[in-house]
Amino acid sequence: MKLHTLKPAKGSTHKEGKRVGRGEGSGKGGTAARGHKGAGSRSGTSTKRGFEGGQMPLYRRIPKFGFKNLNRVEYSPVNLDKLQELADKGITVIDTATLVNNGLIGKKDLVKILGRGELKVALEIKADKFSAAAQKAIEAVGGTITNNSKH
Repeated sequence: MKLHTLKPAKGSTHKEGKRVGRGEGSGKGGTAARGHKGAGSRSGTSTKRGFEGGQMPLYRRIPKFGFKNLNRVEYSPVNLDKLQELADKGITVIDTATLVNNGLIGKKDLVKILGRGELKVALEIKADKFSAAAQKAIEAVGGTITNNSKH
């Protein structure tokens, strides 16, 4: 190893860009690559998100249709087969806290129990909404339903 063969480790150095506004000899002096006059040449300027230099921006070019209801209430679906899996683990009372702990819903989610799969054990279920098929299936095996919905 000799001094003239030493090099920094690969990836440890980062080549800086050209330093603007540091004299004419650098090639980026004078206007410092900002052009002459106008808002873009002055400090403190910025363009808004989606600005395309005066061209009609994409978000205005694309057709808009449909209707988004701001008051829509979104429910997280949980099917009977998932409840049966919990029952197999030995859980008999199922509420939102139980579903959150088992990773089936998020902490602030509203729950709707749906009728896919079959239930073999009587369970006590507390949820925000039930489909007619789910309600029928739960009550058929002797389970109870508690509706804690405010909607």
